[in-house]
Amino acid sequence: MKKINIYDMIHIFIIASVLGWFIENTFNLIRTGQLVNPSALVIGPIDMAYGIGACVLTILLIEFKNSSYMKLFILGFIGGSVLEYIMSLGMELFLGFTVWDYSNFIFNINGRICLVFSIFWGLLGIVWIKVFYPFLNEIIGKFTNKAKKNIAIIIVVFLILDIFLTLSAVNRAHENDRGIPPRNAYEEFLDKTFNTEYLKKMYSNNWR
Repeated sequence: MKKINIYDMIHIFIIASVLGWFIENTFNLIRTGQLVNPSALVIGPIDMAYGIGACVLTILLIEFKNSSYMKLFILGFIGGSVLEYIMSLGMELFLGFTVWDYSNFIFNINGRICLVFSIFWGLLGIVWIKVFYPFLNEIIGKFTNKAKKNIAIIIVVFLILDIFLTLSAVNRAHENDRGIPPRNAYEEFLDKTFNTEYLKKMYSNNWR
């Protein structure tokens, strides 16, 4: 298995983010009968938690891919739990809320992580490094280095714009809730598109 580089990691990130979005949506549909957008970004079916998780699991487990399932499970359990806690904390700091809350689950820590999903991270670590990563690595390896680089640049530019748009939309929505009128054409655009109503629907009951 060839050594992974930054362009491979970017491709893994976006593929896992999109697949994760569909997995999460399917899970919510089966569990609640409703479609809930699990994305933290306002554009695209992108669940960055899965993308970041895939990259972290790859970095953590790639050197131990031939180790025992128990070792892979423990590394995935710990690494995924720490990552999920950091993502929850970061989301609260930058957005003012988190997209998930495990307060109703037993053995949770500040509602950010819980035993059930930590076990899920452990199992996911095994499946990821044994099945999904080799499969994706083989597909990505079919592209030339130039093609991978160009695609990676497009992905990064898009994500930067999407993150900027999301942060500014959340900030503008809070200002609008406080009665602050738009100050320029961009803020008028946000009020008409990614406004409070849109964000409440997108973030479900987590918006505040």
